[in-house]
Amino acid sequence: MVLSVMTGLRTEELRALRWTEVDLDAAAVAVYRSVRVTGDTKTRKSRRVLGLPQLAVQALREHHKLQAADRLKAGALWQDHGLVFASSIGTPLDRHNVLREFRKITEAAGLGTGWVPRELRHTFVSLLSSDGVPLEDIADLVGHKGTLTTETVYRKVIVPELRRGAEVMDRLFS
Repeated sequence: MVLSVMTGLRTEELRALRWTEVDLDAAAVAVYRSVRVTGDTKTRKSRRVLGLPQLAVQALREHHKLQAADRLKAGALWQDHGLVFASSIGTPLDRHNVLREFRKITEAAGLGTGWVPRELRHTFVSLLSSDGVPLEDIADLVGHKGTLTTETVYRKVIVPELRRGAEVMDRLFS
């Protein structure tokens, strides 16, 4: 979840991510594949190398330790696919596994179970936009061909943006 909200990666990209594509020392992740039928990313533009925020690096280091413990516990049952996100025996996760675990997290956080992992990608886009990152840069980060989808589908206006009009009116008429 941390990696999704901190990088905007698609769930299908995260499910296909391998440890060989993660460089924790350089704080980077290479997105070259997804769990789509072809194994390729959604678009050519979706193939990208992203810097990782330190919080994501820390979360991945901890996750790597937990996965190593899973590997030991599974013993001969472990199936090594080299995946960053795998089941407790190393097998690939399907979308149902991800959704079930995500809903456990949102319910425990008091948000209910109506959320889906894709909303973390929307959050990433919205937070960057709210902080003034140009839409073109955001589109590049999330692997969109252009800005239209980024702007109309993924970007949600955060409350402080809605106050801008009132602030201008207060300044003009004070």
